[in-house]
Amino acid sequence: MLPHNHLIIAIDFDGTIVEDAYPKIGKPMIFAFETIKKLQAGGHRLILWTYRNGRKLREAVEFCEANGIEFYAVNKNYPEEEFDGKISRKIHADLFIDDRNIGGFIGWTEIYKLIFEEEPEVPKKKKGFFSRFK
Repeated sequence: MLPHNHLIIAIDFDGTIVEDAYPKIGKPMIFAFETIKKLQAGGHRLILWTYRNGRKLREAVEFCEANGIEFYAVNKNYPEEEFDGKISRKIHADLFIDDRNIGGFIGWTEIYKLIFEEEPEVPKKKKGFFSRFK
């Protein structure tokens, strides 16, 4: 169980928000954007924390924005931070969500449960043409 006060959460992109297909952008991980949106709505500060830079970083940021996510900062502790080579590139966060954890990525369903102490709401699938033949 995690505290529900406002957290600073650093979230990796490849292998965490999307399936790892670097340098391309993979498919969104199940429940990634739903969980991230709920974190954002709860007032948590979200930092996109990724190895990507330059054009590949812009593509990742734009992909997240197209899916309704705008991060507080990107590869920085706060939006105005300027890297001058004298400060550490280490991000200050209360929680890191990354696929490189010991034991690997636990999945967004487990992350959701840990943070919100409840099961995520599964989106209902629309009935397709072939569903009536089952």
